[in-house]
Amino acid sequence: MESYLFDWANLLLRWVHVITAIAWIGSSFYFVFLDSSLTPPEDAEQKRQGVSGELWAVHGGGFYHPVKFNVAPPQLPKHLHWFFWESYTTWLSGFSLFTVSYLWSASTYLVDKSKMAWAPAEAIAVALAFLVVFWVLYDAICRVFGQKKNGDTIVGLLVLVLVCMASWLACHWFAGRAAFLLVGAMMATAMSANVFFWIIPGQRTVVAQIKAGQPVDPIHGKRGKQRSVHNTYFTLPVLFAMLSGHYSFTWNHPQNWLVLILMMFAGAAIRQFFVTRHGYKLGRNGNPLPYALVGMAVIVGVIVWLRPAPVVASTTSSIASSASQSSAAGLIGYEKLHAVLEQRCYMCHGAQVQMKNIRLDSPALVRQNAQSIYQMVVVQKLMPMNNATGMTDEERALVGRWFEAGAPVQ
Repeated sequence: MESYLFDWANLLLRWVHVITAIAWIGSSFYFVFLDSSLTPPEDAEQKRQGVSGELWAVHGGGFYHPVKFNVAPPQLPKHLHWFFWESYTTWLSGFSLFTVSYLWSASTYLVDKSKMAWAPAEAIAVALAFLVVFWVLYDAICRVFGQKKNGDTIVGLLVLVLVCMASWLACHWFAGRAAFLLVGAMMATAMSANVFFWIIPGQRTVVAQIKAGQPVDPIHGKRGKQRSVHNTYFTLPVLFAMLSGHYSFTWNHPQNWLVLILMMFAGAAIRQFFVTRHGYKLGRNGNPLPYALVGMAVIVGVIVWLRPAPVVASTTSSIASSASQSSAAGLIGYEKLHAVLEQRCYMCHGAQVQMKNIRLDSPALVRQNAQSIYQMVVVQKLMPMNNATGMTDEERALVGRWFEAGAPVQ
């Protein structure tokens, strides 16, 4: 029952997280597009009021005409929409999901004893420290260099170095899938912290100054804009880190830290293409296509690098022959398999505990889950989780021969 309830909590939190993330990313992408597509106003009255840009668009059967005031409008409207609930709800649901999926069972999902033999409490503390320390260092970089000459370039390079260091440490300290997710959560935390500590407070200060009839300090808008731009470049790297958990060939690789860095770099480069393509259409900047090509080239390079080694025909025949002979001799029948499952799998999939509602302690249940056993144990090597029970390569090969021989349970 506990496993069943946790599965429901995971599903519902994941659902909320995806919905709110779509809302947050969608609004972020829209406003980046809007800023890149604004043109100087043609109407004299709008110029007099301080409008710095306008856009005409058609959507959903109607026409839209948003305008932007660089510093402040001449008068605040009665109803002013604030964009912050999307960010906060995305982070809260994501952190809750991270807690349920990883922190709650840290010894199973967070710790890989072949890398670091953390106690669960130690692993949790270090994982949470990643979120906090990255934000503190990133924020310090922005504070120190953000408003200086060539500040955006300096900040970008230093943040790149910081992300690379964090990725290397995470992949050397935690289980691969958890490490990728942790790096994504780390960057997503910084994104939401940008909204909470800088963007919204700056906007509230501007509104308060307007209401009080005071001169509006433009620094608040500049800082908010800078952090908002950082958030849009973090988006695709974060999404890759989050989605990669479903694809073990990325985080199971011996150099998984480099896989993560390269794919996040590719995402940022592709995002740069989308950010600047609107300005290119208006003649404001050069053709951004090289950014997209670089990103795609990096992805193709990673695909080629991670491709499985080709299987030699003679080796395949030898394995098939060996499997056939072993089957005939009864060496890969159910009794042999049962000994492996009992030692390596019953802890989580036996009579007492059925993680993911999967039970493997009877011939009928093994037969029912044979395909999943083969995929998770032999092909993807996802189970046992982080190899917590120490399954050997010989035992994985035995499971493979058992399946290829027809998965007998007699």
